[in-house]
Amino acid sequence: MNVIVVSDVLCVTVVQSQNGWRVTYTSTQICALKGSTVDIRCTYRYPSRINDHDTEVQRTFWFTKLSNNEPVDLRTDSEYTGRVQYHCGKNDCTLRITDLRESNSAEYKFMFITNQPGGRFTGSPGVTLTVTGLQVQAKRTTYDPSWAELKCLSSCRLPDRSSYIWYKNGQVIWRVTSFSSSFYFNSADSYSCAVEGHEDFPSLPVCLDGQSCNRVIYTDRSICAFRGSSVDISCTYSSYESITSTFWFSPERSHQWQNPSQPENLSKDSQYASRFQLLETERGRSTLRISDLRESDSAQYHFTFKTQSFEWRSSLPGTTLTVTDYTDLQVQVSRSVFYPTWRELTCHSSCRLPDRSSFIWYKNGQKIQDVTSSTYKKYFSPADSYSCAVKGFEHHPAPSVCIFPQSCHRVTYTDRSICASRGSSVDISCLYSSYEYITSTFWFSPERSHQWQNPSQPEGLSEDSRYAGRVQLLKTEGGRSTLRISDLRESDSAQYHFTFKTQSFEWRSSLPGTTLTVTALQVQVIIITVHQSYTEAKLKCLSSCSPAGRISYVWFKNGQKVMKEETSLYSGQFNPGDNVSCALKGHEDYCSPSVYAPKLPSVSMLQSFSLCQ
Repeated sequence: MNVIVVSDVLCVTVVQSQNGWRVTYTSTQICALKGSTVDIRCTYRYPSRINDHDTEVQRTFWFTKLSNNEPVDLRTDSEYTGRVQYHCGKNDCTLRITDLRESNSAEYKFMFITNQPGGRFTGSPGVTLTVTGLQVQAKRTTYDPSWAELKCLSSCRLPDRSSYIWYKNGQVIWRVTSFSSSFYFNSADSYSCAVEGHEDFPSLPVCLDGQSCNRVIYTDRSICAFRGSSVDISCTYSSYESITSTFWFSPERSHQWQNPSQPENLSKDSQYASRFQLLETERGRSTLRISDLRESDSAQYHFTFKTQSFEWRSSLPGTTLTVTDYTDLQVQVSRSVFYPTWRELTCHSSCRLPDRSSFIWYKNGQKIQDVTSSTYKKYFSPADSYSCAVKGFEHHPAPSVCIFPQSCHRVTYTDRSICASRGSSVDISCLYSSYEYITSTFWFSPERSHQWQNPSQPEGLSEDSRYAGRVQLLKTEGGRSTLRISDLRESDSAQYHFTFKTQSFEWRSSLPGTTLTVTALQVQVIIITVHQSYTEAKLKCLSSCSPAGRISYVWFKNGQKVMKEETSLYSGQFNPGDNVSCALKGHEDYCSPSVYAPKLPSVSMLQSFSLCQ
């Protein structure tokens, strides 16, 4: 992790009351580069004992602003989502902020709260942080107007003995130890600079004469987005000549380019097929829109353009996209500063949530009406658990949390979704706890509610005739339950929930359980060569599921086992009328539909039940 503190005024601020409460900041003024990381440190002290009661610290946090006269913990501030870390010891605490923005320029204060009446303390004044970016300043030389003197400047004093990197049209041209350099002047060229060792945080490229030189400026250095959502990656660009073509590419995909040194348009990449859209919102601006995001889309994205005599080939960083799952959501619990018996819950993600996101809150698995903000504050009962989700993505809620350390009412599923092959077995597990003594537990499927005697009263799967002889309940340890379903059928594809009862409570969850998808195997024809009297083909046995561990397969040709093949691939010669199918070893009664006289491309898409023998 790059930590760039370009100016750190080392002095001590001590805020102290007559009773020995104090906060000491290592520095009162810090200046850091935009996009870099900064550490803000302090130590604190307090009386060890007051009125015969030992003092215990219950909460520590940093803040810059107030909400309803209460300090806002930076970890719960949406502006800092995913960019703040605390590293705190017994009497010290360091705030680390990553990917700094100029809007982060502020006064940062530390507060600690103890168990003593009125025992909270803030270090004030705090630490003033100034965030600045590098800038290129250009001036024509007096001795030769065709030359220009360029300076790499910052409003903060850069570290002594810094080395600088200069870029011309995005390409590295010079590494020097001085912040100023002279270059031959050309109106077509743009220039940028960076501090060596921190090339990820360069200045914006500037034109030396007018605004129509060759350059690309990205709107965002980094973007975090959620799986399944869409993202817009934008830039502005200009050229000294007429532009003939433009496209976006990803250096991480270079292994797929025909020529590794020649970037290829993302629109030609099969991974982005139908998910890629290019938006030209205005002249000189381009936006790459990627929809249905996958975690494999996490990469750096660059823009390039061509003219008759020039191609932008940048060594400068583009926009880095990080795709995460909504299961990244967490409920953070903090004590209210001015109401010690209250707690404040925050729906938090390490990825910055979309602006104007609405939230859904759950109490004991049931949706709470009329609470749509990312924070929820009130007096909470120790018996209750809480969860949250982003509206529109209710299938990816945060795990339920207890407000207090005691055991509250909650159920946490081991897997959100499971995919399994027809004929195999599957284990669906959860952890559960209750504030009271549990009298009964069982698993059920909401999709089977039409068979319940009372549609609002779930019935256990062990009472469902469709699962007769195929359901087993495993209690591997206290507070853990596992549902095992064997001899899986495609009709078993459903959502499965766990519930428990006490004398006065029943867990009735609006939260999603575990979604099971059961699929049949298919035979895909990969390579085929047709001869006059027979056909050679390479086949693959596949499923939309990816089984864990090493899987053995069984192949059948004309209903007879092919004894030598146990992998997912099978190569052989086939005559007209031959048929081929496959199955998982140990589950030979559930083979794929047959492929007859293989033709390319061919995938057995039939969903009918078929016996291999």
